[in-house]
Amino acid sequence: MAEKSSENRMSLERIQQIREFSLIGFIIILSIFVQFRNSNFLTMANLDDLLTNTAILSILAVGMMMVIITRGIDLSIGATLALSGMLTSMLVSVYPALHPLAALLIGTLIGFVSGSIIGLLVAKFNILPIIATLGMMNVFRGITFLISGGKWVSAYQMSDSFKSISTGSILGINNLIVISIFIYLVFYYFINYTRTGRKIYAVGSSPKSAKVSGINVTKITWLVYSIMGSLAGLSGVLWVSKFASAQSNTASGYELNVIAACVIGGISIAGGEGKVTGLLSGVLLYGILENALPMINVSPFWQNAIQGAVILIAVVVSALIKRKTGSSNKIRRED
Repeated sequence: MAEKSSENRMSLERIQQIREFSLIGFIIILSIFVQFRNSNFLTMANLDDLLTNTAILSILAVGMMMVIITRGIDLSIGATLALSGMLTSMLVSVYPALHPLAALLIGTLIGFVSGSIIGLLVAKFNILPIIATLGMMNVFRGITFLISGGKWVSAYQMSDSFKSISTGSILGINNLIVISIFIYLVFYYFINYTRTGRKIYAVGSSPKSAKVSGINVTKITWLVYSIMGSLAGLSGVLWVSKFASAQSNTASGYELNVIAACVIGGISIAGGEGKVTGLLSGVLLYGILENALPMINVSPFWQNAIQGAVILIAVVVSALIKRKTGSSNKIRRED
């Protein structure tokens, strides 16, 4: 039994490695192709712009990865982001001297509360994640509209220190990139080297087995949605700071972009499978598509189609690799 479990882990790691190398190879080929079509693509200015524009997506993708690993989904993150961004920007407009770090903490706290509510609905009341998050998405959007009265918070109502959260830099690197790198390092360690991280994978692989082995499935499920909410709340502050505008429909539908980046990065919708390194490649590829397609004059009507095709190809290739590896392992066991 232990030998079979070891073989399964090795097989899973092999699948993930093949997928990651394939994705990196595709990114390199795509980058070379775009560079030939537009020599400005690989310039430092454009790469900085690409990474800055992808930073918020990458932060949200880390949280979504953990939710998906536990066989869940969160369709409310765009609405949580909007709620956090609106409340924080309204607070800044009243208290312009509010410290940027305080604004980030407040936004994160708003997201944590939102995610915790969803976590309770899913973990404690056993409501299907897609239903719970879809319902709360509308609730959060409604609250955002009510507190704002349908009005915007514009750039002139925000302090320079608040806007500098996303426009400033550390050692010449944009703050958004620095924050996203910090988030990835923290959660890379958390997912791979802590007991809680291993429990998240165990719950996603088999909730029943995890429960039998003594893992508090309810607590872990609540935790991942709370983390997702916190990252969405943080992203809300970064978003309104970057665009210097807070609206009730901010980031509408953005959760689909996040889910797409996760799927491209090899995070299995079936749960229990996915790595931060693979996720990073998926986010990078999605960001390159967003940045490169307009640069080579691809029609906006075709851009969505191409992105959709890439997602489907990623899923199909992942399934084929998994099937082939599984067949090879089965043959070896029979031999």
